[in-house]
Amino acid sequence: MKYAVIAAGEGSRLAEEGVCLPKPLVRINGEALIDRLLRIFMDNEADEIVVICNNLSQMVSNHLHDVQEKGVAGKRIPLKVVVKTTPSSMHSFYEISHLLDVPCFCLTTVDTIFSEKMFSEYIRQFKQVVEQNGNGLMGITDFVDDEKPLFVGTDAQWNITGFYDVQNGCKWISAGIYGLTQQAIPVLRRCVANGESRMRNFQRALVTEGLALKAFPFDTVFDIDHAADIEKAERFLNEK
Repeated sequence: MKYAVIAAGEGSRLAEEGVCLPKPLVRINGEALIDRLLRIFMDNEADEIVVICNNLSQMVSNHLHDVQEKGVAGKRIPLKVVVKTTPSSMHSFYEISHLLDVPCFCLTTVDTIFSEKMFSEYIRQFKQVVEQNGNGLMGITDFVDDEKPLFVGTDAQWNITGFYDVQNGCKWISAGIYGLTQQAIPVLRRCVANGESRMRNFQRALVTEGLALKAFPFDTVFDIDHAADIEKAERFLNEK
């Protein structure tokens, strides 16, 4: 299984609130966000992990290059690193898309907090979706803790029917965990060519172009956007 991490944001809100480290290096229970994801992905049969970070600070790229040489907690990490500042998460995805030349892959943002046990079940079900010729399994949650959530419509069989900026009767929101097949890459490239700049518009395009997407419900997923989220994440993970 190939994994990818978008770690190219500036973390400006965290910096404004006194968090000095770049977001990928913010520590949750003593573990950097990026290291946590690398560890979890390795626990879920990662053959390769691609990470994109920005070139605004050398701290993150230096850390990742150190991981390439020394691994994490003594475990070698099959890591590829792209250093480039991009205008959006979708553009970050675009910049690493040529490295995702496999039948299927899992993509997340660096600050996504979720249950490790549920993530393993998600990966297991994603593999089943691919075996059944589906085009993707998207993580969703009913834990709404986002300033601008992307609501997700589903039917009784967990097929995704649409992505919406307003609730529109939907219970679920996007969790920022994307399991996709290679068929998603041409859609991404068309979105960039058409001037789109938001991941939610890419997700809408997947539905518009007829890709078969399933949804996987996580109990709780949230991002580290504010300093208070660090304590919240530690409390959530310690309860697990």
